[in-house]
Amino acid sequence: MKLLSIEYIPDTKYEALGMVKGTIVQTKNIGRDFMAGIKTLVGGEIVGYTEMLNEARQIAVKRMVDEAKELGADAVIGIKYGSSQVMSGAAEVIAYGTAVKILKD
Repeated sequence: MKLLSIEYIPDTKYEALGMVKGTIVQTKNIGRDFMAGIKTLVGGEIVGYTEMLNEARQIAVKRMVDEAKELGADAVIGIKYGSSQVMSGAAEVIAYGTAVKILKD
């Protein structure tokens, strides 16, 4: 399946099937939280959080693709990501876009 952040597929005819999304709420574990607290004192990347958010994005994209496949889509265009803190220590990550069916000439 094609996954594109652009709003259209150049030189391609397609039918828009609708918006699709994938979401996950991910929490930090106590080990990551402790190490993050130490890292704020010395500066630098908090690798544990980077890994956690990368994993959450991958899961959100997979769920979005699964929803697109259920609609019979060949691609998802206009993909965007969002995130927000839903409670202390938990973040939501969402991937969304427009599922499309590529039309044969």
